[in-house]
Amino acid sequence: MIELRGVDVAIAGRTLLESLDARFAPGELVAILGRNGVGKTTLLRAIAGLHAPAGGSIHVDGADVTRLAVMQRALRVAFVTSDDVLLDALRVRDVVAIGRFPHHRWWQWHEQAADDTAIDRALDAVGIAAFAQRLFSTLSSGERQRVWIALGLAQATPVLLLDEPTSHLDLRVAHEILGLLRTLASEGKSVVCVLHDLNDAAAYADRIVLLGEGRLLCADAPDAVLASDLPERAYGVAMERVRLHDARLRVFGTTSGSKRLNAGGGGGRYPEPSRADRGEAPQ
Repeated sequence: MIELRGVDVAIAGRTLLESLDARFAPGELVAILGRNGVGKTTLLRAIAGLHAPAGGSIHVDGADVTRLAVMQRALRVAFVTSDDVLLDALRVRDVVAIGRFPHHRWWQWHEQAADDTAIDRALDAVGIAAFAQRLFSTLSSGERQRVWIALGLAQATPVLLLDEPTSHLDLRVAHEILGLLRTLASEGKSVVCVLHDLNDAAAYADRIVLLGEGRLLCADAPDAVLASDLPERAYGVAMERVRLHDARLRVFGTTSGSKRLNAGGGGGRYPEPSRADRGEAPQ
């Protein structure tokens, strides 16, 4: 369980987000979205215990993350990011093995059977088992991204945080990774990730956390978020809604001259989509 209690997020003396209250449960996949610079990554780092909140508190399984020792925190929370780290001389399997460090005393490191199993499963899960003996320096950006995710999986924590896990990935692999996160949540992990695509979030997440106007605009089911006017408020652009044949809602940014589907309504309500929008044949 992740709990945000009146959290303020600031960086370099500038407040990004204020008075955030939210709870993310085990078995839930939560997607954090909002425009660039709103504070998504900084919030994720705060949940990971890597950036102290300017106010309020963040608890993971009842413990204040700022008061946990580094190794205690690493056994509870895995944080996956694509920040540049100089690991070029390591082989892929060795990079993923870093995720097992919290499970050992610092003077006792040598791989055990449980480590081998966790590393192998993580490599298989992201589809890079064949790259295990390749040097990290030989990988493409997308392949490196999958290594970072495997490292987080090998850490075997109840909470998994990911900053833009689909960046650098092609369409097929991106959806495979999102499907994997969906599965991990279904198996009981708390999975929280920063995404940029509202429709990807709607397809895989249980809830969307939308940040904007210096605060948490909502933390709700995808259809409820997409059907409201909150995406317009968060991103500052007009949105067009399309209802798929299976009744799921999708949104797309429009140009200034495009028709707004909510032009005749108010309060974030939208007219019933046409049969064409639903993918049905006209009568």
